[in-house]
Amino acid sequence: MEILTYMTEYGYEQLIACYDRVSGLKALIALHNTTLGPALGGCRMYPYQQEDDAIVDVLRLAKGMTYKNAAAGLNLGGGKSVIIGDPRRDKTEALLRAFGRFVQTLGGRYYTAEDSGTSVEDMDVMRSETDYVMGLSTSGSSGDPSPVTAFGVWRGMKAAAGECLGDESLRGRTIALQGAGHVGFSLAQHLAEEGARLVVADVDGTKAERVAREFGAETVDPAVIHAVPCDIFSPNALGAVLNGRTIPELKCRIVAGGANNQLATEADGDELERRGIMYVPDYIINAGGVINVADEMQGQYNRDRAMKKAAAIHDNVRRVLAIARQEGIPTYLAADRLAEDRIARIGQLHQMYMPR
Repeated sequence: MEILTYMTEYGYEQLIACYDRVSGLKALIALHNTTLGPALGGCRMYPYQQEDDAIVDVLRLAKGMTYKNAAAGLNLGGGKSVIIGDPRRDKTEALLRAFGRFVQTLGGRYYTAEDSGTSVEDMDVMRSETDYVMGLSTSGSSGDPSPVTAFGVWRGMKAAAGECLGDESLRGRTIALQGAGHVGFSLAQHLAEEGARLVVADVDGTKAERVAREFGAETVDPAVIHAVPCDIFSPNALGAVLNGRTIPELKCRIVAGGANNQLATEADGDELERRGIMYVPDYIINAGGVINVADEMQGQYNRDRAMKKAAAIHDNVRRVLAIARQEGIPTYLAADRLAEDRIARIGQLHQMYMPR
């Protein structure tokens, strides 16, 4: 891909390639937009087959964080990082510390936290080398953001159900969960406590079996979970699950889940709209994790304050659905409008008060 052309077209500020010979670290850090404040976005570790795959992923994820942070009302910009490697085999203390040193060189323009393939304990290691890492295991830190992400998804699901199904209660509703990791498991707990009927799949069968054992869920093959007849299909694994192959096979009224970048292309958002399936934009409904981490930046982390703000995802989902309905546009465009309007307003304030 023509990287600079792509970055110019979509408004990126910076893409940093990181290499450390001693540890073998190969990583990328992308900053999309810092109009609202320093960039905040997690560090993903994944064994990308091609470097171009890692570049595309980190750029898409960074842009998603700009929109997620803006729409959630946070005074933070969007950034993301990826470490190229298998987290089960390649992760070492030396590698994590080397990455932390690269984060430190940005001087606070980018704050990192855990993501797919990294953990709270990994953030503790990075903290040895950088001041700009969130979500630590120590007292006074926000820790694992997954439970708060799941809480926000649950709240957003209820808002969508009220709009689409006429009742916010999920009791008796069938919900198909794709992914039973940290977010998927915590989400299943909220749904089970409310009395929802759960169908679950995960590429790691032991994770799906745990949800089945603890919450009475039915398990199915990961290849068919999107096609299960249900009220809500909930993607909670990797992105691009809503695409030209899967969308025609959906048998749901609502799509609402914690995964990032669920739409393979914007055209897939249009297709969901055409088929009458309510898509709750991922970065609106899954913002609980970043809200939780961002609370640390107010000084002392306050769990109650973070949960209160995450609960407001319910109202944000309703706001996006109202924009879509009033303007006759797909929900993914309505979410973008909400985020872009806030960035534009703050950007104008910056220009107004900049010294001349």
